[in-house]
Amino acid sequence: MNLKILLPFQVFAEETGVSRIVAETREGSFGLLPGRLDCVAALIPGILSYEAESGEEFFVAVNEGILVKTGPDVLVSVRRAIGGTDLDKLREAVEQEFLTLDGHEQSVLAAMAKIESGFIHRMAEFQL
Repeated sequence: MNLKILLPFQVFAEETGVSRIVAETREGSFGLLPGRLDCVAALIPGILSYEAESGEEFFVAVNEGILVKTGPDVLVSVRRAIGGTDLDKLREAVEQEFLTLDGHEQSVLAAMAKIESGFIHRMAEFQL
């Protein structure tokens, strides 16, 4: 398989000859082998692992995103990614960087929620 991990403004990783991919979804771990049918999966913050045909295993901490498999190509699009070989350090990175929103992101989300609720309220008034 061919694996490409995309970030908003760059390609994080591009690998060919991948024999196995495991990612995390809300329902649990999700595995891909070369013969699997085409599919789409929503990813949660966690560890994406893949194995090269040589048997070497790689780990990438990813933020939530989406995985799309079409034929031999697997495309993973996430907001953030951190590569490494030490699973403990990657798990800590996921907990520290991906699961906790910084103050700026929280204020942006709060502002968007207010805008959306105001829009819905105005639409409801318009319908009456």
